[in-house]
Amino acid sequence: MPYPADGERDRPWVMRTYAGHSSATASNELYRRNLAKGQTGLSVAFDLPTQTGYDPDDELAKGEVGKVGVPIGHIGDMRQLFDRIPLAEANTSMTINATAMWLLALYVSVAEEQGADRAALSGTTQNDIIKEYLSRGTYVFPPGPSLRLITDMVAWTVSNVPKWNPINICSYHLQEVGATPAQEIAYSMSTAIAVLDSVFDSGQVPEERRGEVVARISFFVNAGVRFVEEMCKMRAFVRLWDEITRDRYGIENPKHRRFRYGVQVNSLGLTEAQPENNVQRIVLEMLAVSLSRDARARAIQLPAWNEALGLPRPWDQQWALRMQQVLAYETDLLEYEDIFDGSRVVEAKVDEILAGARAEIDRVQAMGGAVAAVESGYMKSALVSSLAERRRRVESGEDVVVGVNKFTTTAPSPLQVEGAQAIETIDPVVEQRAVDAIREWRESRDTALVESTLDALRAAAETDRNLVEATIACARAGVTTGEWASALRGAFGEYRAPTGVSAASASGESGAEIARVRERVRATGEELGERLRILVGKPGLDGHSNGAEQVAVRARDVGFEVVYQGIRLTPAQIVAAAVQEDVHVVGLSILSGSHLEVVPAVVDGLRAAGAGDVPVIVGGIVPPDDADKLRERGIARVFTPKDYELTQIMDEIVTVVREANGL
Repeated sequence: MPYPADGERDRPWVMRTYAGHSSATASNELYRRNLAKGQTGLSVAFDLPTQTGYDPDDELAKGEVGKVGVPIGHIGDMRQLFDRIPLAEANTSMTINATAMWLLALYVSVAEEQGADRAALSGTTQNDIIKEYLSRGTYVFPPGPSLRLITDMVAWTVSNVPKWNPINICSYHLQEVGATPAQEIAYSMSTAIAVLDSVFDSGQVPEERRGEVVARISFFVNAGVRFVEEMCKMRAFVRLWDEITRDRYGIENPKHRRFRYGVQVNSLGLTEAQPENNVQRIVLEMLAVSLSRDARARAIQLPAWNEALGLPRPWDQQWALRMQQVLAYETDLLEYEDIFDGSRVVEAKVDEILAGARAEIDRVQAMGGAVAAVESGYMKSALVSSLAERRRRVESGEDVVVGVNKFTTTAPSPLQVEGAQAIETIDPVVEQRAVDAIREWRESRDTALVESTLDALRAAAETDRNLVEATIACARAGVTTGEWASALRGAFGEYRAPTGVSAASASGESGAEIARVRERVRATGEELGERLRILVGKPGLDGHSNGAEQVAVRARDVGFEVVYQGIRLTPAQIVAAAVQEDVHVVGLSILSGSHLEVVPAVVDGLRAAGAGDVPVIVGGIVPPDDADKLRERGIARVFTPKDYELTQIMDEIVTVVREANGL
């Protein structure tokens, strides 16, 4: 996005809504409606099987197909997704990481089918795997091979798709899992250093083109409601990126060193209680990344007011788009130079954030860089501890959340009078249709061509050859998402990242309250003749693990023996662990909307294993009607974001154990 000279009105940022659900056909209709309403860029949300490299008929995909995004199983789905959308003219952001190379290959292939020149394509693949190990959880391969895939994509796009941003280094999810502004900057910059070092060390980019590589590195950030601090954070980001690219990599052209970023404001900071308050939160957070011209976002997407309740409807997304349009076109925001230049208050805050970020970058670099700090568990533990401290402040009332821990008296919201109709719901037949369609696709293609391209991909993976062209060949041959990922799983192996729970520390909202619950845990254990054990499980493909991690930490603090094996488990694996560890209660954490499918599967599995007397509780984004259905299926308790006091939740879990054992 070009920057006009001072004195001209600044150009509006690219306006997006993060969207995709059910099927490629339904998502295509949604995109074309949004573009007709004035949206200026596309932001594709993929479902969890697509993000983690599984086809819709894989066991791990059950309950997850089309829930949090659009399922893309092969080039036919990609054709349908962008039907009647000319990709030569589009600016498309794809939130995809572990399978980013695959989705880019599908996109480029479809664009070329439309007659577009590769060099004309513009957009972004998120492609930041480091933060997936730390926060979002949609990683597939170990860190080393994952960095190799990123390196190959960066090198290939600079030569072949020069307008494309091959990586969108993403601090967004780091903030959601607890990062302070200094940590958010430090871990993002550490990731950028790891990527640039890898690209330059690979020998795939000549010395004279290094500036072009740096110029295509973009960032994706989060903006919280402390909008002055957030604005200062962005100014610090700009300053530090310029410093690193100039001093570490010798990039002389200021345009190459420009910090380019997009933003979505904080979704997990939205509240289920009094959700109408989310509207003003979103607007304030948008100001954080638009007020400072020298650090203004060049692409913004806003969540909808009801995302703490479930999937937003098209009208809810339209409201979020209109917020951007009012700010950009009705106000005088874009008419001035940077209004914070010369502010001693802003400069002091920027300097404070920079000092903390530089110190943390030095710490990570001393460990051997971002990859080493992931593998050791250092960064994950730091974030789990930071989020525990943030929760403590909310639980104690030190940090006020309006409508949650203060000013809780409220009238019924007219925005929710429709009940279950106030959110988008996904028809259960969507998954079966996707399963049937992927099987039909496999029957209709040239099997010999598919096998030969997969063999070529496997062979290339065993060398140091760039894998993008081999991946494009697979895409054109009709290979599926699961087949591409499976071929590379065979070459690279799989990975389970450290959970960060064992090294995390938290004091809770009140020492007295924790002591009281700890005594209940101890006494109940004595009555049962053994220490109370809880299994915290993450069934399905949902990788948002921060809630589960905080529950595990607090359960440990009050005296439970905690069994937590991390993310991405099948119901059968959770049942096996519960039986093997002989736990007294199973707690399931789900944020992807797959609760009605995977939770009953765990309950049925426990009964089949002779452990039907073990109570099951659920936590996550569960609409009230769905909570009633879960309770009808035998779930002992359902906790949602409004239940924010973890020690009270622990107290209730003890009550569940006592009820289940007739105490």
